[in-house]
Formats: sequence, C-alpha cells, structure tokens
Amino acid sequence: MGKSLVGNHIRKLRFNHDEMTQQQLADKVGVTRQTIVALEKGNYSPSLELAFRIAHAFNLPLEEVFFYGDNTKL
Repeated sequence: MGKSLVGNHIRKLRFNHDEMTQQQLADKVGVTRQTIVALEKGNYSPSLELAFRIAHAFNLPLEEVFFYGDNTKL
C-alpha cells in the first residue's frame, strides 16, 4: 500500500509535550500503541474522529497536527 499522503507531526508533538510516550497518547485517544506507531510512520491514515481526538489531546487545531501532501513545517 505504501506511505500515505496524510502526514502528521505526532512524534514531534509528543516530544514537546513532556516527552509523552506512544502508550500515553494511545491511552488518551483510545487506541493501541501500535496504532500510534503506524500513524507516526505514515503507514496509516486516521479516521476523521481519531484525527480530532489526537489534535484535542495536544490542544491544537487539526491542521497543526495533520497535513496533506509533502508539508513538513511545524
């Protein structure tokens, strides 16, 4: 299937939020740690609901966590 065109800044955001672990984020948003791993690697695009839950976990708007295409700024 390859890499998704939906990218994210989850890894950087976790680090900037008191070095939150993948498990801590997974627990906050109600998924497995493996889901967070797949998201960070770009192997999985989240549902819209999950994307909003992740953005809410970081207290950020959706577009500051996720991007479409090759947009690596933050």
